[in-house]
Amino acid sequence: MEPQLRHTVTDGVATVVIDHPAKRNAMTAAMWHQVPPLLAGLAADRAVRTLVLTGAGGTFCAGADISSLRESAGTAQDLAVRAEDALAAFPKPTLAAVRGYCVGGGCQLAAACDLRFAEEDASFGITPAKLGIVYPASSTRRLVSLVGPATAKYLLFSGELIGAERAARTGLVDEVLPAGDLGKRVAEFSRVLAARSQLTQAAAKEFADGRTDRDAHWREQARGSGDTAEGVAAFLERRQPHFTWTAPAD
Repeated sequence: MEPQLRHTVTDGVATVVIDHPAKRNAMTAAMWHQVPPLLAGLAADRAVRTLVLTGAGGTFCAGADISSLRESAGTAQDLAVRAEDALAAFPKPTLAAVRGYCVGGGCQLAAACDLRFAEEDASFGITPAKLGIVYPASSTRRLVSLVGPATAKYLLFSGELIGAERAARTGLVDEVLPAGDLGKRVAEFSRVLAARSQLTQAAAKEFADGRTDRDAHWREQARGSGDTAEGVAAFLERRQPHFTWTAPAD
């Protein structure tokens, strides 16, 4: 089977699977190219309320397919950054479900997600120092925002791998699950995300990412959304809310 990104949409949850098991789900140039248009299509799909990124089998992603670096490491890196930026800009909640290796470009993708859940035997690493590659500035800043300068330097300077428990202590991972429990927990939490107000999530995502010029926009969206009235009514009536706000089409 050709290396590819597969995706499904079920009950509001889009699941994107990195599928290249022959090389521990390493990303080829074609796969990097595929990420931005795939995400654009899922972002525009009003049936999609949240997105899960994972790897086929027992590995998340071992990074870039090293054979793609023979011709031009710079070109391969540019493709990875475009894919990472597209994932970070996805307007709905994103969750990386990590098993096994999450290394190099794979860790770039996981870091670009809003949240990361991992099995207890997962391993994380940023390995450009092993290849003499300059890690991109935008990717470095994103890593620092998650784990702080000291841990970012440890990972980047050494290229060493760390386990899931240490990754959780640094802020790189949000939840660590026993072996075999990740799928169930991700499915459960994805349903929670899909049931919540997209209005709240979209505004919170922008604010958390540092945008400071859209307060008036979000107040206007809230006034016309009906989500607040529905949320209050559902709370008082002791039922689950049915939120209807979706992002306006561009």
